[in-house]
Amino acid sequence: MASNLVVYDLKKITTLIAPRKGEQKLGEHIELLHVNDTLETQLSSSDAKYVLLGIPEDIGVSANLGKTGTRNAWNTALPFILNIQHNSHTKGNKILLLGHLDFSGELEYIDSLSGEEKIEEARKITESIDKEVADLIYKITASGKKAIVVGGGHNNAYGLLKGTSLATGSAVNCLNVDAHTDFRKREGRHSGNGFSYAFHEGFLNNYYIFGIHENYTSKKIFKAIEKKKKIKYSTFEDLFIRRDKGFDFELNEAIDFIKTEKYGLEIDMDSIEGMPSSARTSSGLSLNMVREIVFKGKKSKNNAYIHICEAAPNTKNNTEITQVGKAIAYLVSDYIRK
Repeated sequence: MASNLVVYDLKKITTLIAPRKGEQKLGEHIELLHVNDTLETQLSSSDAKYVLLGIPEDIGVSANLGKTGTRNAWNTALPFILNIQHNSHTKGNKILLLGHLDFSGELEYIDSLSGEEKIEEARKITESIDKEVADLIYKITASGKKAIVVGGGHNNAYGLLKGTSLATGSAVNCLNVDAHTDFRKREGRHSGNGFSYAFHEGFLNNYYIFGIHENYTSKKIFKAIEKKKKIKYSTFEDLFIRRDKGFDFELNEAIDFIKTEKYGLEIDMDSIEGMPSSARTSSGLSLNMVREIVFKGKKSKNNAYIHICEAAPNTKNNTEITQVGKAIAYLVSDYIRK
């Protein structure tokens, strides 16, 4: 198993489930690993369609000079996911709960640093995180399962794209719902350049960015992506200010662009208005819009995974815990929904 993988057992999740008479919770039916076989064997033999994994880290965000806190999203969201109702629409036995990748030691080390040293070390560690993520996603994809990954920073998109690409034997496509392109300069790995690295190294083919903000995308980035035929985008202003083509038209165009090959769904929580995240926005998509994107975006047989990232709840603020936890739980349930 991956060296940083913490596998969950029944004891780990039981305290997170709130049973109620006459109801069945998703966590009461979710599948778990056991210790007797290898990860590859258990993934292959499992009847679950999805594998749920957490990556609680914000080292890639630190490496990008961003606001930390994305390390808190997984532990915040998991109880809300486990307490979704198990019914004909959201079946717990469709999910294998794997566990999380533990980078607590690395986080402690980065927290002890400052200035240029912190950035330099964070970028080095982000590279090692890439390898762990890519290796685990490779195994999940090779087993025929779809990964549901809750981050963490958007740096982990690189490992997801690489692992999926290596498992399928070709470059994969991607729909990224994001206020930013994350296609910045390849200057050392961080949360702002996962897609530019994946594209340069041949793991990412067609790339569609949905709803980027013109206010926060540089002239240089626009110029770089407009040169590439394999990259398309719609801006938030196209969708909701100028209303050039409309939400439904742009979404269908985006899905058509990426569904021809294996593809990933990337959901950056900073695209959602008012969501506690590493780049919180006062103007953005509604949660209901993103839920619709997830539901429609996952329908094609070529969808390989969903990655929900960049949520950064303050763990001392109950309002933020509920907001983030429920939002991620809704997105997970929409991904498995019939």
